[in-house]
Amino acid sequence: MNDESAAIADAGTVSAARSSTQDAYREPAIPEYLEETYWWAYLHPRSIWLFEREWVVNLILWGNMRRLTNAVLEEIEPSMQGPVLQVACVYGDFSRRLASAVGDTGSRLHVADIAPIQLRNVRRKLSSLDNVTLHHQDSSELHFAGGMFEQTVVFFLLHEQPDRVRRRTITEAIRVTRPGGKVVFVDYHRPWRGNPLRYVMRPVLKTLEPFALDLWKTELSEMLPAGIAPERVSVRYYGGGLYQKVVIDC
Repeated sequence: MNDESAAIADAGTVSAARSSTQDAYREPAIPEYLEETYWWAYLHPRSIWLFEREWVVNLILWGNMRRLTNAVLEEIEPSMQGPVLQVACVYGDFSRRLASAVGDTGSRLHVADIAPIQLRNVRRKLSSLDNVTLHHQDSSELHFAGGMFEQTVVFFLLHEQPDRVRRRTITEAIRVTRPGGKVVFVDYHRPWRGNPLRYVMRPVLKTLEPFALDLWKTELSEMLPAGIAPERVSVRYYGGGLYQKVVIDC
């Protein structure tokens, strides 16, 4: 076992597979698109030194980090009893606040990410909490049993994925959430015409986050798999339309 695997194993490993008849679980490889497009943000050791600061994340989100985090936390119901899944690590205080909110209900937060360096980082910053388990998994091919989680949260991940991977991630998030639970997506959206950030963010995203403009062209609610009734989906916008929260009642 290498250092990365050991660090993750210490923090918790895969706790449920889709089926006992499947092949033994194999740790996922870093996808090519992530290595080519986002190595500077998530895979290089210096990226954690630079981005793991709440004020930096807040700056990137134009002062909306707390508001968007609160938008997720308001979906946590006090009566909730089952575990919650966070798909992909998040810089800043998001995971700590989410784990604390989940802990207040007596439940456990599970965090899945494909990058060992990110899992080591979240393990370090959440070391004071005892209700967090980490999983080295691919968001587009989760190795959890169907309906395992009370709620699944996907916070600013979808805009970083190519369309094919993004749609699989959405499908997997829904699959692992139990009937009666919630899936919460928070991500970019095309700003309203009167929002000056509409004209600032387009070249920024085109240069640094090329997959993000997919969410400007197509509503996230239109990317959901067939069979999701419209009345089960609610959408709310923030920051003049630059950000969206999509909640699915499973």
